[in-house]
Amino acid sequence: MADINDQIEQFFDAYEKRFADGLAGQEVGEDTASAFADFFVEASPMGIIGGKNDQEFRERVPQGYDFYRSIGITKMAIRQLDITELNELHYMVEVYWESFYEKDGQPGSIEFSVIYFLQHLNGALKVFAYITGDEQAVLKERGLV
Repeated sequence: MADINDQIEQFFDAYEKRFADGLAGQEVGEDTASAFADFFVEASPMGIIGGKNDQEFRERVPQGYDFYRSIGITKMAIRQLDITELNELHYMVEVYWESFYEKDGQPGSIEFSVIYFLQHLNGALKVFAYITGDEQAVLKERGLV
């Protein structure tokens, strides 16, 4: 499994770089879409949401980066990956993120994790589901929203 672990680490290195590029205002909609399956599922405190990887998704990607910039997020960094093989095609990866922000001229950071489910098919990794915590509650707690 070492080879697939390397591929998963490279996948998330690219994900982290894409996030930096998006925060910098670069166009990353197509590249972001290429990391997701044709259909994917999000589980969060808002419920279970399914989404198509379509033109609407690609158009909404920049809006997400605009939101993060507007509340002072300056960087997202991966601190750790915990990879679990579910079977020869599917992997669960808990990604421990640190989100850096500036509020009223003062720097801060928020640590959180997201659990991603990846499928490795035809040599490509794709996110088909992910689970998040209550991001909005943490952002409110820090005074960012």
